[in-house]
Amino acid sequence: MEKKNVWETYEEAQLAELEALCGEYRDFLDHGKTERECVDSIVNAIEAADYEELEAAVKQGKTLKAGDKVYSVCMNKSIAMFQIGRKPMTEGMNILGAHIDSPRLDIKQNPVYEDGGFAYLDTHYYGGVKKYQWVTLPLALHGVVVKKDGTVIEVNIGEDEEDPVFFISDLLVHLSQEQLEKKAAKVIEGEALDIIIGNRPIRLGKQEDGGEKSQESCCDGEMLQECCCASGETQDETQAKKAKDARNAKDAVKAGVLDILKAQYGIEEEDFISAELEVVPAGKAREAGLDRSMILAYGQDDRVCAFTSMKAMLDTGVTERTLCCILVDKEEIGSVGATGMQSRFFENAVAEVLNLCGEYSELNLRRCLARCCMLSSDVSSTFDPSYAGCFDRKNVAYLGGGMVLNKFTGSRGKSGSNDANAEYLAQIRRIYEEKSIHFQTAELSKVDVGGGGTIAYILALYGMNVIDSGVAVLSMHAPWEATSKADIYETYRGYRAFVEGAIC
Repeated sequence: MEKKNVWETYEEAQLAELEALCGEYRDFLDHGKTERECVDSIVNAIEAADYEELEAAVKQGKTLKAGDKVYSVCMNKSIAMFQIGRKPMTEGMNILGAHIDSPRLDIKQNPVYEDGGFAYLDTHYYGGVKKYQWVTLPLALHGVVVKKDGTVIEVNIGEDEEDPVFFISDLLVHLSQEQLEKKAAKVIEGEALDIIIGNRPIRLGKQEDGGEKSQESCCDGEMLQECCCASGETQDETQAKKAKDARNAKDAVKAGVLDILKAQYGIEEEDFISAELEVVPAGKAREAGLDRSMILAYGQDDRVCAFTSMKAMLDTGVTERTLCCILVDKEEIGSVGATGMQSRFFENAVAEVLNLCGEYSELNLRRCLARCCMLSSDVSSTFDPSYAGCFDRKNVAYLGGGMVLNKFTGSRGKSGSNDANAEYLAQIRRIYEEKSIHFQTAELSKVDVGGGGTIAYILALYGMNVIDSGVAVLSMHAPWEATSKADIYETYRGYRAFVEGAIC
């Protein structure tokens, strides 16, 4: 089948819509570099569109009717949105499902240390990354620190132009002969992905009046008790200060950054135990190419599909079937945990919505889920001429080729994959042809070259129809990924056509 570049099909009005959508998308990326930030941005957007928190509706004993809109958030990292349709929910829903986590570096729970005159934060990479891609980049620190009293401190350092940034060092090329002989997976080891956060030692003995006193305490030997009395301190307090000064003298750079964290953010070293801090590339999403046809940004896998899914929901009026959009965490590490797709969060939310619609029973819940139609909204690989040998040219997505449908993903004989049935594909084809949606079908790679998975197989366990669909991404899982504006626009149009027309 002929692969058409969809840019050639647009009129001026569509190009204007495309640019407006992609402008919103870049803003979404800039304000959503973590799952928590994404959820915050999404909640702000949907509440402005009259979505109500599901938990509040449950407490009020509200009865939901056609056109009502509710949402439920799980641990500030996943969200499910529902727009009630005219038909009973037992006839099924039209579902869009994407993930909002992305590959990154996570800060460990005991991370701060000093070595060689540098202060570091120890990290553990999250998801599938090429570790060598993360060195010598400007990096930002995003996340939350939760203190013992429950106070939540939001951290976002490195995005403002006046902010400092962080980085991971690399060996200079003049000394890297041995390093360059290693396999790519070993050029940079996981334990070497620690970020440098300081190099300036603390000035010990600094007084409030700006003067200096000796680093050596006057409180030595027999003079200790007398000195304590003169200063108004207890002997224990004075000894504690001496011990702290001794530690600071040994790790003066570490002490300096800890003082900054305490002064500017109220964060103590032990607070890292209850922190979730993510290291991500610093910088905004940018238009790419002299023709401005692409977007270059961090985290487009899978926030490009999350944004277009949410946008499609917001722009769709009341439909026959109930609409649902699920945006979840932990896909990059197997969809595990309380906020991943394998948890009961989604199923529980559907049960609550059924109850507010007056339809709940265990059997009705099963009927509803089994009769759903879903697009597993996730990205696909795209043909890269620099690595042409990895792709089957006849069965690969092309940048600018429109929305991508992956009948299956997986690897080594489709292992770990949902494989959509022919009847469902025929229905999707019909909907897209009626709405003039430009789409392409693709596989991730040549057979046995590699593979990957999505949340599709998890939802398919309920017996519903599911197919993977989304945007083709160049340099997927790299710190900076590229997409086509045309593909983003067509995917938004495709998601909207689906939620409006799927009947399964």
